[in-house]
Amino acid sequence: MKLSISIDNLILARRICKVDMTATENSSKQSQRKAAMAVLAHSEATEISGRLGAITLPAHENLREPENGLVMVRGRIGGDGAPFNLGEATVSRAAVRLATGEIGFGYTLGRDGAKARMIALCDAMVQSDQFAGLVETKVIAPLRAAISARRNQKSAEAAATRVDFYTLVRGEG
Repeated sequence: MKLSISIDNLILARRICKVDMTATENSSKQSQRKAAMAVLAHSEATEISGRLGAITLPAHENLREPENGLVMVRGRIGGDGAPFNLGEATVSRAAVRLATGEIGFGYTLGRDGAKARMIALCDAMVQSDQFAGLVETKVIAPLRAAISARRNQKSAEAAATRVDFYTLVRGEG
């Protein structure tokens, strides 16, 4: 089966795979995928690789080999939040399909094609009923805990340097 060049279109990919979900299942799966993608995007490639090495990976194929490209980064300015083009950022992307038909997409900032491929594989596994629980417990949850620990450590380091200023008010007129 050959996919069109609009492989990044999730709706098209679902039609091709003939995935039929109800609206509530769809919303739940999308929120689960969104949370997993946030964790994977903020994790280091070595951490993801180590976690994936602890589980048996399903049979899969690359739909889109990891490739690098540019995306426009937009910002907002002024009181009304008018958008403007801030600049370009390098992004790596990949697409993977499991033998059971689930298609996963992976995007990451920078030029790390291997990380994009691992993210795509995790995305496909999160969509699979067979592998979703395993990926959540063995990959996503430990990565989420590591990210939280790093944030707490940085927050504690910043709090240690906090200085409280106060103003003395004179009692004279």
